[in-house]
Amino acid sequence: MKKKKVQRKKSGEITDDNGKRWKYIAFSGAFILLVLLAFAWHFRAGIRYYLSTLGKARGTAHKEAKYDIRNVEIMSSHSDKIFGLDISQYQGDINWIEVNTINDQFPIDFIFVRATMGESKVDDRFDDNWKAVATRANLRGAYHYFRPNENSVKQAKNFIKTVKLESGDLPPVLDIEELPKHQSMDSLKVGLKRWLDEVESHYRVKPILYSGDKYYTDFLQKEFSNYILWIANYNFWVEDLKDHWNFWQFSEKGTVRGINGNVDLNIFNGTIEELEKITIPFKN
Repeated sequence: MKKKKVQRKKSGEITDDNGKRWKYIAFSGAFILLVLLAFAWHFRAGIRYYLSTLGKARGTAHKEAKYDIRNVEIMSSHSDKIFGLDISQYQGDINWIEVNTINDQFPIDFIFVRATMGESKVDDRFDDNWKAVATRANLRGAYHYFRPNENSVKQAKNFIKTVKLESGDLPPVLDIEELPKHQSMDSLKVGLKRWLDEVESHYRVKPILYSGDKYYTDFLQKEFSNYILWIANYNFWVEDLKDHWNFWQFSEKGTVRGINGNVDLNIFNGTIEELEKITIPFKN
């Protein structure tokens, strides 16, 4: 039996392969370093905030670091606009004396409070939260969580019965996030319009429409683009408001002293003077 000849690389070839490998490793390392440096520079305000909190009351673990970094960066880059919260029973018992800033830096200028859900439900903490916000130097507003499979007019009456808006309050808000289970989207849109019309007739001010970015684009944009829009989009890489967003809910994991756990954060696409213009007028 013949023996197979074994091809052996010359020592020079082995050296060349090693050289190419080390060049590849060096190039990859330099590229990764550049990406990290670019990321650190872009999010420098948020990273500074994160580093400043290490070892303090919030603890060294800081599980929500990536959210705080993005939130601070977003607000720092929109310093010409104003910021606010929206709250519900899920925030529990709030220490309102301490609720002044987001991440101990950015003033809170407006607060939306969940009032009602569906035909008959009322947020467990609405009365307490609504009265508490009135004592703060913030504009306040109330919102209704719409349930697609319940009667829209009854839902409007539930909100009207629960919420007594006053001069200087923000317009009522309709929150639509769910898809219908037992009706078409066209039927849902009819229900949404009935709620909006009923509420507008009662308060004599056009409501605000809240929804997710994709939900609004896919289902609501054609019929409801003439409303003041409050859009939710938490995408880490989205860093600016679209032109048609009046309010942008950019995070559901905000940090506010006085509130245990996370809270939703929002930007109004304008100044405090512009926001005051859409509030319920003072009666002469």
